[in-house]
Amino acid sequence: MTVPELYSLYLQSSGITTDSRKINKNQLFFALKGDNFNGNLYASQAMEQGALACVVDEQKYADPQKGIFYFENSLFALQNLARHHRKQLNIPVIGITGSNGKTTSKELIASVLKEKYNVLFTQGNLNNHIGVPLTVLSIQPKHEIAIIEMGANHQKEIELLAGISMPDIGYITNFGKAHLEGFGGFEGVIKGKSELYAFLKESNGTALVNTDDPKQVELTQDIKQITFGSEGVYRFGLKESDHFVSVSYKDSIFNSQLTGIYNFSNICAAASLGFYLGLTAFQVKNGIENYQPRNQRSQIVKKNGVRLLLDTYNANPSSMEASLKNFSSFEGSKAIIIGDMFELGDSSADEHQKIAELAQNLNFEYIFLVGSNFSTTTTTASQIKKFKSTEDMSNYLKNNSLTSENILLKGSRGMALEKLIDFIY
Repeated sequence: MTVPELYSLYLQSSGITTDSRKINKNQLFFALKGDNFNGNLYASQAMEQGALACVVDEQKYADPQKGIFYFENSLFALQNLARHHRKQLNIPVIGITGSNGKTTSKELIASVLKEKYNVLFTQGNLNNHIGVPLTVLSIQPKHEIAIIEMGANHQKEIELLAGISMPDIGYITNFGKAHLEGFGGFEGVIKGKSELYAFLKESNGTALVNTDDPKQVELTQDIKQITFGSEGVYRFGLKESDHFVSVSYKDSIFNSQLTGIYNFSNICAAASLGFYLGLTAFQVKNGIENYQPRNQRSQIVKKNGVRLLLDTYNANPSSMEASLKNFSSFEGSKAIIIGDMFELGDSSADEHQKIAELAQNLNFEYIFLVGSNFSTTTTTASQIKKFKSTEDMSNYLKNNSLTSENILLKGSRGMALEKLIDFIY
């Protein structure tokens, strides 16, 4: 079977799935493999559950008479099908990557553009070599704009994802100290993320550029641009009220529900794209003000007189530093619970030590360092307590209440610091 023939089946289907446990009638099932699973084993079961057809990459499971078709590699078949679908689309596609803030930016941009357009955007964390093709294949005729988030932890990954999603407009939120191990250091991060710029240059696409970021300006000299910032086409002013970021643009004020000055550029990017794509200031304002942070990404929860800032979805040295500095500006007593940052390679000990020292210098009343890396830092101030694991921290909280008016939780996803919430209140 060829990709165009598979595409004909796709057009007849009700969508794509890679999970044999959740088959909807007339879906296409792609049998993917991993270290601990083999989807080929469940192809027949998927057909019995109502799948329209299945793609397998082990010949012995193929049965064209039953709608089970063989491809040399099921993952490549999925990716090639997504490429083929993308080539049929005549709508603007926006691609987003970056070290920090890409999910918030994606959702903000979607919130703004939905004021005028029917928007398809990446759901959850479907931003990798499987998630991006699934997202592209979920674009339907009713959609007028698509926003594709692209995550990466090594070189050539953004190149692959851009080649599948083929964005017309690309935005790199920033270059930070994330996934240093996979990228081979900070310069590797810049090189890897900039694969999006390389695609835009080759395809005559357009880059959304923050002119206050010299590296972005440098790397986009030969690419068509939409600019925002102090030297950009779209210029904004920063206002901060009760720790929520507000943005001024000409005669308008956009009052967001996001905390932290680091979200200023995310808001400006969303507003700039809104204006560029024909929205009015009123529509942009509604889109920004209607967006509510969730999924423990700079999310503020108030309960029993305590303001809890949840930022436990991800962490790296750049985002951790920004979060701590932002939190230090909160009024009232402050306690921080910060967990290990993953995928830092040989830089891990040094980066954890720097963050521990920063926390100490910011004069928080209580500092709780959680994880095997943070617990071995050499900071010894009286307000610092160290725990080897989230479980150890929870055991402490069972017997000791936190009396601070403000509490920050931030750490990498694998630390699962959100488990501590029930013990805080």
